[in-house]
Amino acid sequence: MELNKSKAIIQSILFAAGREVKLNEIMSSLELGKDETMAIMESLISDLNEEKSGIEIVKINDGFQMCSKKEYSEYIYPIIDKRTKPNLSSAALETLSIIAYNPKITRAEIESIRGVGCDGTIYKLLEYGLIEEAGRIDAPGRPTTYRTTNDFLKKFGYTSLDDLPELPRYKIDENEQIVIDELPEVKMEAPTPEREEKEKDNNIPEESNKE
Repeated sequence: MELNKSKAIIQSILFAAGREVKLNEIMSSLELGKDETMAIMESLISDLNEEKSGIEIVKINDGFQMCSKKEYSEYIYPIIDKRTKPNLSSAALETLSIIAYNPKITRAEIESIRGVGCDGTIYKLLEYGLIEEAGRIDAPGRPTTYRTTNDFLKKFGYTSLDDLPELPRYKIDENEQIVIDELPEVKMEAPTPEREEKEKDNNIPEESNKE
């Protein structure tokens, strides 16, 4: 099949699906092998980037989805969604980080790490679709475990959990205190209205502030 036609077919599939489409679904539709399909996907992704298009194709684990580029979200959000933007508190981000680095973790284990209760935070993360239940463990009460979702990967710009920043190295000193050897430069943050407003304020010229 001609390369341009294959690209057009894939674009049509992703646009019509409106969801993450698994690689094996695309392979089945094109009746092509994995390597050839991946080569076409990579070429298509490169085309969209070079064209400075308002859309992009993002890879999420073993699937692909057509999305609008995040730099245009401020123009799109007011039109397609009238709800308030999700506002993740520092506690929510901390809990989300713990779950991301420890898939299939229980609420009790999260609370043990954080040192505080996290019921409300977990409910909020479930409501936002950033985490999901991952089954139950064989322990008294059969507690529920949690993991992050593909929506989490999309919102934070990760292809998979393997892309998460490395955790800092640490050791226990003679006083049995944790000592961190290195701190990663990359921090996991979600955009919030408060942060966006603060950044705008910081960019206001001094003359404007004086007025």
